[in-house]
Amino acid sequence: MIVTTSESPSACTVNQANLLASELQAAYVPRANKTIRALRENWDADEIVVVGPREIRLMQEGQPPFYFHPSMALVRLKRLIAGGKDTLVAVSGVMPGDSVLDCTAGLCSDSLVFSYAVGQQGQVTALEASRLLHAIVREGLRTYETGIPVIDQAMRAIQPVHGRHTEHLASMRNNSVDVVYFDPMFERPVTTSSSMVPLRSQALREPLSADAVREAIRVARKKVVLKDHRDSGRFERLGFRLARVSASSVAYGVIDIE
Repeated sequence: MIVTTSESPSACTVNQANLLASELQAAYVPRANKTIRALRENWDADEIVVVGPREIRLMQEGQPPFYFHPSMALVRLKRLIAGGKDTLVAVSGVMPGDSVLDCTAGLCSDSLVFSYAVGQQGQVTALEASRLLHAIVREGLRTYETGIPVIDQAMRAIQPVHGRHTEHLASMRNNSVDVVYFDPMFERPVTTSSSMVPLRSQALREPLSADAVREAIRVARKKVVLKDHRDSGRFERLGFRLARVSASSVAYGVIDIE
């Protein structure tokens, strides 16, 4: 992996790229008007992280660029703003002022919906085990603009944290958040979207263990929620009550604490 910048970068962008290279323990390579193809060939790099003035992009051979975007969260939030309902909000029972720990943040789509639902008095912590994915999403949450102030506010309010959920949960106090949420990478994807391919390549596929669920039950005040494929077998194996199944085979399971 190498880190570079967009073409004709400002001094601020160059500084950000150097800091990111240090964070990722990767080499910083000045762009110097070279194409991505030339950089890939010169450095024999499978992954090139490009820092621009507005976003960070991961470039991989044969895959579309990967960068932060709200994805389907934007559609879901527009529905909520218009007075509609969202399955995750309904299943989790989150209320304004609640605190949520998203143990498998990914692109933070669900974290963003949670952040809107808990409002300014609530708190959403988005935990991501992949250092690169965490960095790309962290900067995206800070700079991406949807043009809808209330959604941008919810985005900025999310607290992104790099770490593995097993270790993070073990370090937390009893009953310290309202809801703990798991969305492990599906073994059988329910979408063929090309935008999900780079995400799957970066996400660390740490299986959800019974120990992690026990820790989540200890930490949560209200609920532990699991999103998974309906046929994964994890709901029954880990003690979740099946709460909702969608037409796309996505299902939600709940462990009630109260």
